[in-house]
Amino acid sequence: MRNALVIAGREIAAYFVQPIAYVVMTVFLLLGGWFFFALLRRFDLVQQMYLAMQNPAALQRMNLNQMVIEPLLHNMAIVLVILVPAITMRSFAEEKRAGTYELLLTAPVRTGEVVAGKFIAAAVLILVMVALASIFPLILVLFGNPEIGVMASGYLGLAFLGLAFVAVGLFTSSVTQNQIIAAISCFGALLLLYVISWPAETGGGSFSQLLRYLSLPEHFATMVRGLISTKDIIYFLSVIAVALFLTQRSVESVRWR
Repeated sequence: MRNALVIAGREIAAYFVQPIAYVVMTVFLLLGGWFFFALLRRFDLVQQMYLAMQNPAALQRMNLNQMVIEPLLHNMAIVLVILVPAITMRSFAEEKRAGTYELLLTAPVRTGEVVAGKFIAAAVLILVMVALASIFPLILVLFGNPEIGVMASGYLGLAFLGLAFVAVGLFTSSVTQNQIIAAISCFGALLLLYVISWPAETGGGSFSQLLRYLSLPEHFATMVRGLISTKDIIYFLSVIAVALFLTQRSVESVRWR
C-alpha cells in the first residue's frame, strides 16, 4: 500500500503542476454555478407565478430539492462524462508515449499497486471537485429550507458516479498509448453506460431489467432522490472493481510481453 500512495502522490503532483487540474475544476464549477443559477432563477419565477395566482396549495408542493438540487446533480453528472476522460487519458497513455512505462513496470512494485496509485490520484481530484461543488447546497441551507439528508445522498451518489467514471477511464488509458484515443474510448464507454437502458423504456421482461441494472443513471437517480440502497452501492463498487481488475490485467499483460 505504501508504494501505491507514493505513486498516487506523484500523480497528484503531476495533475497540479500541469494546468489540467485547474482547467477541469474551473470548467466543472463554472458550469455547475451556471446550472445552479438558472435552476434557482426558474424556481423563483415559478414561486412568484404561484404567488400572483394566489395558489397556496401549489406553493406547498414546491420543493428545492426536486426543482434545483436533483436537476443540478444530473447536469453535473453529464459534465463529468465529458471531463473525466480528460483527467484519466494521460494516466497510462502518457507513460507509454514518454517512454517511462517500461521503467514503471520494471520497478519493484506490483501492477496492482501501480493501478491503485493512479486510481487514488484521479479519485482524489474527483472528490475535491465534488466537495467544492457542495457550495451550491450550502447556499440553499443558508438562505432556504432544503432537505439536507436528500442533498447529502445525492452528492454521495455523484461521488460514487465520478469514481466509477475514473475506473473506466483508467482502463481505456491502459490499452493505448494515444491520449486522444484513450479519451474518446472512455467517453464512448461512459456514454454507453449512460444510455444502455434506453431500449428498456419500450419493453419489459428480464432483458429490460438487466439493461436497467447496468445503467449508471438508474442507480444514480435513486440516490439523488434520497434513497441510499445497498443494491446501488454494490453496483458502483462492482463497476469500480471490474474496471480496475481489467486495468490491472491490461498492465500485467504488457509486463510479461
